[in-house]
Amino acid sequence: MSVVARLDNVSLRYGEKVVLQNCSLDVAEGSITCIIGLSGAGKSTILRLLNGLRKPNEGHVYVKGTDICHMSERALIDFRSQIGFAFQFAALFDSMTIGENVALPLREHTSLSEEEIEKIARTTLESVGLENTFTNFPSELSGGMIKRAGFARAVVTSPDIILFDEPTTGLDPIITHLLTDTIKRLRAKLNATAVVISHDLQSIYMMADYIAMLFEGAIIAYGTVQEVRKSSNPIVQQFLQGSEVGPIPL
Repeated sequence: MSVVARLDNVSLRYGEKVVLQNCSLDVAEGSITCIIGLSGAGKSTILRLLNGLRKPNEGHVYVKGTDICHMSERALIDFRSQIGFAFQFAALFDSMTIGENVALPLREHTSLSEEEIEKIARTTLESVGLENTFTNFPSELSGGMIKRAGFARAVVTSPDIILFDEPTTGLDPIITHLLTDTIKRLRAKLNATAVVISHDLQSIYMMADYIAMLFEGAIIAYGTVQEVRKSSNPIVQQFLQGSEVGPIPL
């Protein structure tokens, strides 16, 4: 397995609150790795570590062989052009059209002409089934469409790694299935690596190559979908079964 990103013995605290403690994780290149765990466990923090928005108190974060913990902010900004981030609530700018939102990373990170930027933005929107929304504003789109527009902005620079934070939260099963399929298609089309935070187990089982479970600040299980589903760890089984009975404190 070729590793494209790695958390190496990472610890991170917010004040007195310990979020991650001696947490290690390998992200396999070209895979979809889904991170599961209880609400508030620190899953989204892992995404922010992987693109340098957070730095650990201890340990190292390697992305494409580089320890990004010691990068300058200027170097990190350039480095992030290789990492797409689809935020939980899309984080689109309400005052911009969908086309302008998607084009924003190209304007920030490239010297392409406006004509080239518009062409790429339109093609990227088409790849997520939103070819007719270029001049719409976010307020004119449904929740599922806003999520897909967020996906388009995340991948418009053809990144090597795409981070998805809770892509299906609060959406109905049909839209959830559509977004899950979109993630799989985007990863394959870009020949990229994806890391997905999700609570939706059915969606995870459909798209994941690997699953990592975060519990009390550390990865306690890692493997293929089948390996994790067959795990003998009672914490993993309680979580997967959604049971009130087990070692997880309620």
